[in-house]
Amino acid sequence: MLAGNSVAQQRFHLLAPTSPVYTSNSINESETFPDPKAVMRKSLIVPGWGQITNKQTWKVPIVYGLLGGLTYYSITLTKDYHDYRAAYYNATNENQDFRFGPTPAYLVGQNSSSIRNQRDFLRNRRDFIYVTIGLAYLLNVVDAYVYAHLRPFDVSDNLSVAPTINVETTNASIATLDLIPVMSFKFSIK
Repeated sequence: MLAGNSVAQQRFHLLAPTSPVYTSNSINESETFPDPKAVMRKSLIVPGWGQITNKQTWKVPIVYGLLGGLTYYSITLTKDYHDYRAAYYNATNENQDFRFGPTPAYLVGQNSSSIRNQRDFLRNRRDFIYVTIGLAYLLNVVDAYVYAHLRPFDVSDNLSVAPTINVETTNASIATLDLIPVMSFKFSIK
């Protein structure tokens, strides 16, 4: 039983490393893995750096494609929103000071309520895309951290489970010496 506790304590120390690189208790003892917190920091600094550290370079184009596509869409929505904002302001304001710029040619002569509805829709969609960009950035960081944290775990075919059931008897009380059946269950993973 003491040897089992020793192995459990060794594995616990692997999960909470004090150095930036730690080793596994797997078949290949020389393999080192990066610290999950260091990977998370790298991914926070530059999106995709954590994936490169985890040797998952195939994810980097996905990260940049997602962030780049959402950024491009937010820029397009912002431009369209500014056009509709200027058109609505110029259509409803009597002094015609062109505070937000001139009305774009494709919006001249349109109904002010439809311009207002489209302006509000574009503003809401743009704000939603800003939140989505933040979530995509956070997903990049979480993906890198979780993979770095789970990477040293042994997932080879050598895993085995050995459940055992023992039926024993024990004394009910010292005075009567009656025996009571007791069932114990042991579940060990190797």
